[in-house]
Amino acid sequence: MNEDNNSAGRQGPPAGEAELRVRRIQEKLQQLLRQRDLLLKENGKLREELRQIQQDHLDQAARLEQLQQQVEIVKATKAAMSEGEKRALEKRLGQYIREIDRCIAMLGE
Repeated sequence: MNEDNNSAGRQGPPAGEAELRVRRIQEKLQQLLRQRDLLLKENGKLREELRQIQQDHLDQAARLEQLQQQVEIVKATKAAMSEGEKRALEKRLGQYIREIDRCIAMLGE
């Protein structure tokens, strides 16, 4: 037996093999660090996207509330209108309803 390989009563891998293992570990560590950085960037983007969607949701909810209030006002004043005014009002109400439906659809996405 070789004295170098058998010193202190233990046998380990040759020095070249240990260096290779260390390099592999370092490469894997670098790969994990790059992957972590990518995931952190993606997480940041997703958080910003969520914040924007939540803000859009609040904006649409406020718009929906405003349109509902306008509809209530129109209903209250409708009784005192002429036929032409009623038709024009119904047309506007139809537009408001379509806008409300569009808002609801956007909130559901």
